[in-house]
Amino acid sequence: MLLSYYTVKGYGEHEINIQKSRFIAYIQRAETEQEAQGFIQSIKKKHHDANHNCSAYLIGENDQIQKANDDGEPSGTAGVPILEVLKKRKLKNTVVVITRYFGGIKLGAGGLIRAYGTSTSEGLNTAGIVERKLMAIIVFQVNYSLLGKFENEIRNSSYPLKAINYSDDVEFQVCVPVDERENFIEWVTDLSNGNIKIAETTEKEYMEQPVTVD
Repeated sequence: MLLSYYTVKGYGEHEINIQKSRFIAYIQRAETEQEAQGFIQSIKKKHHDANHNCSAYLIGENDQIQKANDDGEPSGTAGVPILEVLKKRKLKNTVVVITRYFGGIKLGAGGLIRAYGTSTSEGLNTAGIVERKLMAIIVFQVNYSLLGKFENEIRNSSYPLKAINYSDDVEFQVCVPVDERENFIEWVTDLSNGNIKIAETTEKEYMEQPVTVD
């Protein structure tokens, strides 16, 4: 599993007009090629009257599934520019469909490449980009006398607090980036002066954080 990667937040759409042609970008996250193809087909059905429904997607931890489709546009002027934007943004598990309604003015190969690239980029900005980080769930117990101190320290740290459970001792469940696990354990151990019980756990999950677009 990747320690972290970028993808889209979710569904998004954005329209631009270039030389009287309408370019409508549709963005979606897709974990499998089947999901990506299903999304493409849904947009094609929605815009069955469009001149073109061009698409591209990147699927897999190592981008092992890559597809680009010009859907009738001159070869290399639509699908590939869309795909290149996804690669430049270092996105994974993302599918894009650009619907074009021709406005009567030919853009030329260079114009099409720029139009599809711009439409994709602005569509991604509208959908939003997130960084997904692989987190280990660290579970530990401390005495009730340390409850206030620990809750305050963790809530003011960069580590998301997943849960607090109250029994004989106070149990904290904290999400910690996998590669920071040892540093976190050392920190909370020092914080408690060694009066802490760490419970081993193999539980991991991805957490998302919005990425600011320049």
